[in-house]
Amino acid sequence: MSLIKIIEILAILVGAFSGFVEARSKQMDVVGVFTVAFITAFGGGTLRDILLDQRPLFWVIHQEYAILIFVLALISAPVIKTLRYIVSERLIVVADALGLGLFSVAGVAAAISAGMPLFIASMMGVITGIFGGVLRDIVCNEIPMVLRDRRPYAICSFVGCWAYLLMQKFGIYPDYSLGACALLITTLRLATWARDMRLG
Repeated sequence: MSLIKIIEILAILVGAFSGFVEARSKQMDVVGVFTVAFITAFGGGTLRDILLDQRPLFWVIHQEYAILIFVLALISAPVIKTLRYIVSERLIVVADALGLGLFSVAGVAAAISAGMPLFIASMMGVITGIFGGVLRDIVCNEIPMVLRDRRPYAICSFVGCWAYLLMQKFGIYPDYSLGACALLITTLRLATWARDMRLG
């Protein structure tokens, strides 16, 4: 299995976990949990595919991703109830930062494969990284975190995407670039959270 495939699967699982936790905190039933987890896991990639005119959508090609989220939603109630006692805010932030890094590099790599110019590719990475969370917050009747957090959330994604593009420009092995830039984005996000760095 290729590294980009592994990154894609990990990103979906992390995104779904974020959706599960948020939906359960809003006392949603299993349908609500599945819906929120689904749009968190697939929202950014779906918008990216639409903008890149990629058909069919990535989760339609790989129906096993959607089936996995469906099964996890069915068993999420007891799992989340158990995790509630051990999952801290710090762990949720780490999961969110990891999802941002994984989704962002998957998005920018997909855009480059589609032949997009560099700036557009970087924006596709940012969109893939943040839009699932935006949809999650909207469905949960919250102002999207990326718009209210005031920490450089999208900027971390943007910087990491450009790091990936520069590494590709200099001919660095793609798998190394993907892993390094996912780690860079995750680290930047966690550093801004830990130091409480804010914009404006």
